[in-house]
Amino acid sequence: MTLKDIRTYIPNTITCLNLLCGALACVAAFHTDSVIGSFSGLHVAFILIGAAAVFDFCDGLSARLLKAYSPMGKELDSLSDLVSFGLAPSFLVLNTMLAQEGCVLLAFVSLLIALMGALRLAKFNIDTRQTTSFIGLPIPANAIFWIGVLGWIEKHGYPGDWIMVALVVVLSLLMVSELKMFSLKFAQLGFRDNVRRYVVLAAAVLFVWTEGIAGLAWTILLYILISLLGKRTDPDAAPES
Repeated sequence: MTLKDIRTYIPNTITCLNLLCGALACVAAFHTDSVIGSFSGLHVAFILIGAAAVFDFCDGLSARLLKAYSPMGKELDSLSDLVSFGLAPSFLVLNTMLAQEGCVLLAFVSLLIALMGALRLAKFNIDTRQTTSFIGLPIPANAIFWIGVLGWIEKHGYPGDWIMVALVVVLSLLMVSELKMFSLKFAQLGFRDNVRRYVVLAAAVLFVWTEGIAGLAWTILLYILISLLGKRTDPDAAPES
């Protein structure tokens, strides 16, 4: 095995760690009331999705640094993201809704998160307009939103089936919408070219500090709002993965 072969395997190995975290998060989603160590199953799922997001960032970074791009890596990345940021949050929302005394059928609307996430990833892979920015809500951002919503429910109580259905439908449609959104990844650290990113980052710290996990939902809503108000995407924005 040559050094080039080893370099090629590194990003794909990191992507597989993303997939492993996502698969474990799916399992934890069906054991939210269980206690695993000092954490509830719900919080374990949150941690695993967060770890998947870190691996998702690192696989793209390592591929760029090592110049180890491959068609298989691109496909593997999308499949991993679908599990970690599509299926896992979908199952979390499904089981949260099923645990309430509401309409069982309405709970299965939560599967739209996974379905629209798959469409979003498929569009991203073939859309040449998304090489430096996004069109539609990125699937990791959608997953972070749902972690925030479930954190809000844990703190404040369940808002009702119809509100949950409305949130699922709106956020799912945003993933496949034509809304232009800037990337949250920093190509360089200069303030002038990253004003919106720093605003979102500062808001995330403030929201999480004051609201806990629920602050993540407010952060993503702010990200969407800034994108709606923006007239153009950043020229230095980094690709999704």
